[in-house]
Amino acid sequence: MLPGKTATAYSPGYVDGRWAIHAKSERSASMYRRSVRIEPGQLGHVSFSWKAASLMPDADVRESESGDAVVRVMLAFDGDSSRLSARTRMMFDLMHSLSGEAPPFATLMYVWDSRAEVDTVVLNRRSDRIRKIVLESGPRHLGQWRSYERDVRADYRRAFGEDPGALIGVAVMTDSDNTQSRAEAWYGEIRLH
Repeated sequence: MLPGKTATAYSPGYVDGRWAIHAKSERSASMYRRSVRIEPGQLGHVSFSWKAASLMPDADVRESESGDAVVRVMLAFDGDSSRLSARTRMMFDLMHSLSGEAPPFATLMYVWDSRAEVDTVVLNRRSDRIRKIVLESGPRHLGQWRSYERDVRADYRRAFGEDPGALIGVAVMTDSDNTQSRAEAWYGEIRLH
């Protein structure tokens, strides 16, 4: 759960002939995550699928105030925290004190947005250690399962301009807190290979 936020409801189930995690957000924001440890030399591809019921018309992942996303697959990475700017270190210290755990050195998110163009890399305005790659945009594929396979190392290099550290976490996140709206989605299996 994120400090000060209402939690999104996540539940496993069988949908459209496959196992999936159902996410239902009502003005909420939280993630469903798992810790992993994959060293940089072993990073390969990630494959995943998602299905969104609807979009939030006021959401825009490029803006802090409206940065909700109906679906996100998030990859968290370790790294050398001595390289962080003083501002980022202070923000990470605050996040650590609020949540009880240190944030990852870097987070790469794959998102579906209402309007940002597909393949756009979005720099998070609150932290330069979070980057988003838009995989879907607009309503065209709503209600359909969408499947992807991504080269983790190549996407990280493109987003951050450097090689990744170890992959330390994988998460999904459906949030609608900034736009005070609702979102519903399903996530299929996430595979690292």
